[in-house]
Amino acid sequence: MTMTKKTIQRQGFKAGEFIVYPSHGVGKVINIEEQEVAGLTLELFVIEFEQDKMTLRVPTAKADSVGMRKISEDDVVAKSLKTLQGRARIKRTMWSRRAQEYEAKINSGDLVSVSEVVRDLYRADDQPEQSYSERQLYEQALDRMARELAAVDQASLTESVQKIEENLSKGPRRAPKGGDKSASDDESQEEAA
Repeated sequence: MTMTKKTIQRQGFKAGEFIVYPSHGVGKVINIEEQEVAGLTLELFVIEFEQDKMTLRVPTAKADSVGMRKISEDDVVAKSLKTLQGRARIKRTMWSRRAQEYEAKINSGDLVSVSEVVRDLYRADDQPEQSYSERQLYEQALDRMARELAAVDQASLTESVQKIEENLSKGPRRAPKGGDKSASDDESQEEAA
């Protein structure tokens, strides 16, 4: 197996830029290289996922089919933050079915879908505790969203999480403790409808 290094642009991606790989989240293209495997020469994106301490090699020809994309534009980020401020939409189906849907949204690589999971599974301090599996999915979605916002804003992960939590706190039933009770009344009426 031989390797030659290249630093060129392929499929609109170039070395040094952040990308989103649906099943792993935000990574950085650290190189574009050729590798010879079984007599065939493959051109590969070398992607580093710092948070997972993992390096992934993706054939350049497969970038589209695996859903690899550039980090979100400002308008998509704005839409995802606005989504966080909306009312949680929790279907009345079994948890296992909802969990599968949440996981599919998280692994879709779509920032707005990930923000829907964050919104739906968010619990304020004065709300009932989440189950272990709800908490795991919430934290996974929050991490994916925060990492992409951090890459877009060139900010720290902590700053991105704070930005997400600020937007979550603007949501309907998340009035400050001892505050407006009508938000939770609206919610129970909506669920009864």
